[in-house]
Amino acid sequence: MVLTIAAHFDGKVFIPDEPIPLPQGRRLKISFEAEEVPPRFAEFLTFAADLPGAPGDLSIRHDDYLSGTAK
Repeated sequence: MVLTIAAHFDGKVFIPDEPIPLPQGRRLKISFEAEEVPPRFAEFLTFAADLPGAPGDLSIRHDDYLSGTAK
Protein backbone atom coordinates (compact mmCIF):
# COMPACT_ATOMS: atom_id res chain seq x y z
CA MET A 1 0.00 0.00 0.00
CA VAL A 2 1.26 3.49 -0.87
CA LEU A 3 -0.02 6.37 1.24
CA THR A 4 0.90 10.03 0.82
CA ILE A 5 0.44 12.29 3.85
CA ALA A 6 1.25 15.89 4.77
CA ALA A 7 3.51 16.26 7.81
CA HIS A 8 5.96 18.64 9.43
CA PHE A 9 9.25 18.11 11.26
CA ASP A 10 9.59 19.58 14.77
CA GLY A 11 13.37 19.11 14.93
CA LYS A 12 13.15 15.59 16.38
CA VAL A 13 10.16 13.76 14.90
CA PHE A 14 7.81 13.95 11.94
CA ILE A 15 4.26 14.87 12.90
CA PRO A 16 1.37 14.09 10.54
CA ASP A 17 -0.89 17.05 9.76
CA GLU A 18 -3.92 14.74 9.77
CA PRO A 19 -4.85 11.33 11.23
CA ILE A 20 -3.24 8.35 9.44
CA PRO A 21 -5.29 5.19 8.86
CA LEU A 22 -2.64 2.74 10.13
CA PRO A 23 -2.52 0.63 13.29
CA GLN A 24 -0.01 1.62 15.99
CA GLY A 25 3.27 -0.26 15.88
CA ARG A 26 3.08 -1.02 12.16
CA ARG A 27 6.51 -1.04 10.52
CA LEU A 28 6.82 1.38 7.61
CA LYS A 29 9.26 2.30 4.88
CA ILE A 30 9.23 6.10 4.55
CA SER A 31 10.39 8.37 1.70
CA PHE A 32 10.54 12.15 1.97
CA GLU A 33 9.91 14.97 -0.48
CA ALA A 34 10.30 18.49 0.90
CA GLU A 35 7.77 21.04 -0.34
CA GLU A 36 9.04 24.40 -1.53
CA VAL A 37 7.36 26.99 0.67
CA PRO A 38 7.67 30.68 -0.21
CA PRO A 39 8.72 32.98 2.64
CA ARG A 40 5.73 34.39 4.53
CA PHE A 41 6.79 37.96 3.70
CA ALA A 42 6.55 37.09 0.00
CA GLU A 43 2.89 36.17 0.55
CA PHE A 44 2.29 39.59 2.12
CA LEU A 45 3.98 41.42 -0.77
CA THR A 46 1.83 39.54 -3.28
CA PHE A 47 -1.27 40.39 -1.24
CA ALA A 48 -0.29 44.07 -0.90
CA ALA A 49 0.48 44.40 -4.62
CA ASP A 50 -3.08 43.29 -5.45
CA LEU A 51 -4.79 45.74 -3.08
CA PRO A 52 -6.95 48.26 -4.93
CA GLY A 53 -5.61 51.77 -4.31
CA ALA A 54 -2.34 50.58 -2.74
CA PRO A 55 0.38 53.24 -3.01
CA GLY A 56 3.04 52.58 -5.64
CA ASP A 57 5.87 53.10 -3.14
CA LEU A 58 4.51 50.69 -0.51
CA SER A 59 7.53 48.38 -0.84
CA ILE A 60 9.92 51.27 -0.12
CA ARG A 61 7.95 53.27 2.46
CA HIS A 62 6.02 50.51 4.27
CA ASP A 63 7.26 51.70 7.69
CA ASP A 64 5.95 55.22 6.99
CA TYR A 65 2.54 53.83 6.05
CA LEU A 66 2.42 51.60 9.11
CA SER A 67 3.38 54.40 11.50
CA GLY A 68 1.10 56.95 9.83
CA THR A 69 3.93 59.34 8.86
CA ALA A 70 3.49 58.89 5.09
CA LYS A 71 2.30 62.00 3.27
